[in-house]
Amino acid sequence: MQQGEKKMQVFYGNVDESTIVLCSLAMILFAGFLVTRLTKYLRLPNVSGYIIAGVLIGPGCLRLTPQDILTHMGFMSDIALAFIAFGVGKFFKKEVILEAGFQIILITVLEALTAGALVTVSMRFLFHMNWNFALILGAIATATAPASTMMTIHQYHARGKYVTTLLQVVALDDVVCLLTFSVVVAVVNASTDGSISLSDVFVPILGNGAGMLFGAACAFFLSRLLTPARSKDNRLILTIAMLLGISGVGAVFGLSPLLSCMVFGAVYMNLTDDRKLFKQINRFTPPIMSMFFIISGMNLDLGAIRTAGVIGISYFLIRIAGKYSGAYMGCGLTGMPANIRNYLGLALIPQAGVAIGLAFLGKRLLPPEIGDMLLTIILSSSVLYELVGPACAKASFFLSGAIKPEIAKSVEACQKKESKKTTSICRNENKKLVI
Repeated sequence: MQQGEKKMQVFYGNVDESTIVLCSLAMILFAGFLVTRLTKYLRLPNVSGYIIAGVLIGPGCLRLTPQDILTHMGFMSDIALAFIAFGVGKFFKKEVILEAGFQIILITVLEALTAGALVTVSMRFLFHMNWNFALILGAIATATAPASTMMTIHQYHARGKYVTTLLQVVALDDVVCLLTFSVVVAVVNASTDGSISLSDVFVPILGNGAGMLFGAACAFFLSRLLTPARSKDNRLILTIAMLLGISGVGAVFGLSPLLSCMVFGAVYMNLTDDRKLFKQINRFTPPIMSMFFIISGMNLDLGAIRTAGVIGISYFLIRIAGKYSGAYMGCGLTGMPANIRNYLGLALIPQAGVAIGLAFLGKRLLPPEIGDMLLTIILSSSVLYELVGPACAKASFFLSGAIKPEIAKSVEACQKKESKKTTSICRNENKKLVI
């Protein structure tokens, strides 16, 4: 291994900067592709594979990329967050809010903030961490990653009020997370001066409010630019230019791109109902998200895991307890049926994209040692959440009755078949069972 590292160092020392960057990016993407071949075989989420790939090629293991590349790739988290927030915005439709009503909003707020509050109090009083660290970690704990849960829904054709309720909660969950994180960041920024006044808290909030208005204005402008005659290429170019521009303007004024990009996506969706644009953006983002998660893995300090081990495990368990108890209380207060009240929290365990992006932002606000610990806790726990989450979601669908036993047996039988013809037949049979 040491000889390989020396050869890589010699190679990078004999080429120019452009070659180093190109080779490093190629290495990052190829590493993610290769490791996800293994994780797919093991039926693990791609996010876990990307993080593992980053750990393997990063400075803590094989060191296949120069350290300088890693230190200059911080902008990837801002770009990834812009795309993530834009994607979250499409769920924030007025029809969804009106249909969800008070019940779903209360359940979402309770499940998110209960997890955040439990994590904050635990970090402060059990581990004696400072309030800034505890608040940021608590704000990140409110996030939920719906990807693995959605895959389980589609795989087993889960249906019913339980699934409808879950989808509505998941759609609003990241909105609550982004709002909570923005308020916490305002408090943390104000506390760094040694004292907190109302103006210190409300000025950043007003700044984020102005950023949200800017995002809404950009959405209105984009809705006028993307006429039916506009080509697909130009639609993609203009949308990405807007997203990067919103992030850049936010960076100039020290504002997070999260809320402005989320409002940008939400207002555009409500003005146009242009689902095709969001699908086009989703097809463009896989390399960006892949690099983002792999670079996150490269930033994972393996040595810090020993120090943060107990804290990380506690965070993992406490957040699960908070999500479950908050969802249980919310469903109880709103009179939801017992099958929803008892099992909704099990489907809210996964945590990945938004949480990792927020961890990078939080790291910038904390001293280096504590910031590294924050990132280590979120990255390592995200792998655990993505491993445990799908199984818990599947169990919740069975326990709540959202998955019919005959469909589950048919799907599992299909997974054991290798021929495409048989798989196609099984899919058709599943559709008939659903109907």
